[in-house]
Amino acid sequence: MLIEEVVDIRKFIRVNSSIRASQVRLVGAEGEQLGVVDLPKALQLADESSLDLVEVAPNSKPPVCRIMDFAKFKYDQEKKEREAKKHQKQVQIKEIRVKPNIEDHDYQVKLRHSLEFLKKGNKVKINLFFRGREMSHKELGQRIIDKFISDMSGAGVMEKSPALEGRILSMVFAPNNK
Repeated sequence: MLIEEVVDIRKFIRVNSSIRASQVRLVGAEGEQLGVVDLPKALQLADESSLDLVEVAPNSKPPVCRIMDFAKFKYDQEKKEREAKKHQKQVQIKEIRVKPNIEDHDYQVKLRHSLEFLKKGNKVKINLFFRGREMSHKELGQRIIDKFISDMSGAGVMEKSPALEGRILSMVFAPNNK
């Protein structure tokens, strides 16, 4: 006999002796309605068929309980959750690091990588690092960032506009929803 099992972290399902109601609306193992029954009688019917009494609708008056194999029910629920997880897309943030004095070929390589990341459905964070006296020439870094914005405008949308955080000028691009 199972006391109480957890199907989902947020959802507790009462089973057998953990059911608190004095009367329950009982559904049989084959789905037939058995009516409103006292809890001890429902537990006895479940025990006779060597199955579990599972509370499926705890908020109704009286709560609805079903006679079923709880281990199989729990397995099916976990299987459904795994299937739902498979179809979810995990969005990652890929980081591109550049400096204000980047050469044109290096810029093209970084741009190509960021466009590939956007095509794959990932977000791209572009970080432009200022070192030493480069902080006094922020307009050079702003030119590079503006060039990224114009070159990536077709492939993605700007999620976070360029912002200077200490010595790092950063912005985030998200893929287009197509």
